[in-house]
Amino acid sequence: ATVKGSQFLPPMFEFSGACAGCGETPFVKLCSQLFGDRMVVANATGCSSIYGGNLPTTPWTTRKDGLGPAWSNSLFEDNAEFGFGFRLSIDKTTQYAQELLEKNIECGCAACKGSEPLKRAILGADQSSQALIEEQRGRIAELKEILAKCTHETATQLKADADYLVKKSVWIHGGDGWAYDIGYGGLDHVLASGANINALVLDTEVYSNTGGQASKATPIAAVAQFAAGGKEQPKKDLSMISMTYGNIYVARVSLANPAQCVKAFLEADAYDGPSLIIAYSHCIAHGINMTTAVDGCKEAVNSGYWPLFRFDPRLSAEGKNPLQLDSKEPTIGFEEFAGKQNRFKVLKKNNPENADALMAASAKDSASRYDLYKKLAALSADCGSDS
Repeated sequence: ATVKGSQFLPPMFEFSGACAGCGETPFVKLCSQLFGDRMVVANATGCSSIYGGNLPTTPWTTRKDGLGPAWSNSLFEDNAEFGFGFRLSIDKTTQYAQELLEKNIECGCAACKGSEPLKRAILGADQSSQALIEEQRGRIAELKEILAKCTHETATQLKADADYLVKKSVWIHGGDGWAYDIGYGGLDHVLASGANINALVLDTEVYSNTGGQASKATPIAAVAQFAAGGKEQPKKDLSMISMTYGNIYVARVSLANPAQCVKAFLEADAYDGPSLIIAYSHCIAHGINMTTAVDGCKEAVNSGYWPLFRFDPRLSAEGKNPLQLDSKEPTIGFEEFAGKQNRFKVLKKNNPENADALMAASAKDSASRYDLYKKLAALSADCGSDS
């Protein structure tokens, strides 16, 4: 549960072939380190599907005992529904395996003699931590040995489905083009379902994979294809929209604060409901020096442009405000962050008449959004629970 501890875990995502210094891959790698042994990934079309499944090679791997993530890529527009199908099918198979095991408990064959405590322990197992999950795996391995010799009518099918009695972590991965734009309707539907599913949005604020077109995640004044004169409309606030449901875990993270990032991933996985993590992902399309890109991430946070926070619905039940702001007051201006990136700097060349006005509008938008999050986080516990 710490940065140092998480990095001792073996990555099950490696040698991806993404752009040098890619801001997306660190989050995918971290996800694989924390949950890779039980993770099922639905990946939207985009950069993450290209470097994630550049067949016949793959950056996804297993740990030494052979356990690792299951990964598949779906279409741009239906990835959330694709991942939702994973969750539904896993839950149904788990339920079926539990029913078979309950029937098998009363088995009177010689192979099952004395196995009732083991079977009941499997059914009532606490799997809230990695250590407890590993204990459950040990019990399942023991059960499979028994089932191999069991003569009960449930034995064959139960042996086939027994691994579903171990907790699975379902993740939907994709970029902002998918989450904010083309796949938003499906993502909203899946998050609103209440299902225990986790969405990781790798927000580069532009359609990176197809050459850098403007998306709904692109901020005011940023230059991109189809916004050559600087985007005039504000960035869609996906996190705020999702928080209005009240029962979705929402976090905004960045490489500027790795400890907060690790905490958010663990909380999202532990939350028994829908989770959304939006990760600021620096990109070569931003027109920056990728070798010092993490400094840009810190500037995004320090300027208030990318406030770090976690919205945990479980805190409402404790009488606490579910919104926790994890970044401090801005210490630099928006211009100091944006002025080092070509996506903003080129505006004076492309649209000199309107450049100053758009940059001022972007700075004002950034400040007002930070102020709103700050006020919401400062609300009393009673107000927080009402939200």
